[in-house]
Amino acid sequence: MLSGFTPHTVLATADLARARSFYEGLGFTGEETPGGGVLYTAGEGHFHVYPSGFAGTDKATHMGFTLPEGDFDQVVAAVREQGVSFDTFDASGMSGAEWRDEVLTMGDQLRAVWFRDPDGNIIAITTGMPA
Repeated sequence: MLSGFTPHTVLATADLARARSFYEGLGFTGEETPGGGVLYTAGEGHFHVYPSGFAGTDKATHMGFTLPEGDFDQVVAAVREQGVSFDTFDASGMSGAEWRDEVLTMGDQLRAVWFRDPDGNIIAITTGMPA
């Protein structure tokens, strides 16, 4: 039923101006939506940031970007240049996982970082995932 449609990410924010500054600082261009949110285009998809009293209450990954291996280091460095710090977690249950400079590596197959927007929404940048 829904499998033929492209999904989109929806992120809650307690402060839309602060969220706009964050995402637009990362290079996204937004378009205001009815109800007071902002829609950002990302590749062939999009994500919607909207005001909500429930912002930041979930502790799971909310949105991810899968990059070609050759772009990963440059994009991670550009995000760091925006003052973003990356989260780490106990990955001991993941076979072959190792942290290097806040980047999770799993052999030559996967590299990933996680960070939070100003509302605590967790965003991942990965390689080695199906696009």
